[in-house]
Amino acid sequence: MRYDTTVDIAASPDAVWGVLEDVEAWPRWTRSMTSVRRTAAGHLLPGEHVKVRQPGLPAADWTVTAVDPGASFTWVSKSPGVTTSGTHVVAPTASGSRVTLTIEQHGPLAPLVGVMLGGKTRRFVEIEAAGLRDRLEHETA
Repeated sequence: MRYDTTVDIAASPDAVWGVLEDVEAWPRWTRSMTSVRRTAAGHLLPGEHVKVRQPGLPAADWTVTAVDPGASFTWVSKSPGVTTSGTHVVAPTASGSRVTLTIEQHGPLAPLVGVMLGGKTRRFVEIEAAGLRDRLEHETA
């Protein structure tokens, strides 16, 4: 399964990145997260571990696998039979920023997980995108 969503935000890429990189604050602006705990402080770095709790799902351990500061980060969560990756990309536009969020699942159980949780996964990605936009546009208004 792969799902992408894109949202335009009336805020600079630096402002968007600042909110996006502060993953522990996500539960304050997106209903798709109940808690996020990092194992390190400061900027996100490859190899860092993050525990994410989401409504109606078991807690998941994510490992940051790639960071392009100010532009993107990817993290990966592994469970038996499924590897899930989430990518967050910030790009400048004439009026602010464009954010693309992607979730991908691979592995022998990915099709089953997609059937069981695909709708919830897509909703959570949409909620995250809308929450990010609302957080930034409200703050800069």
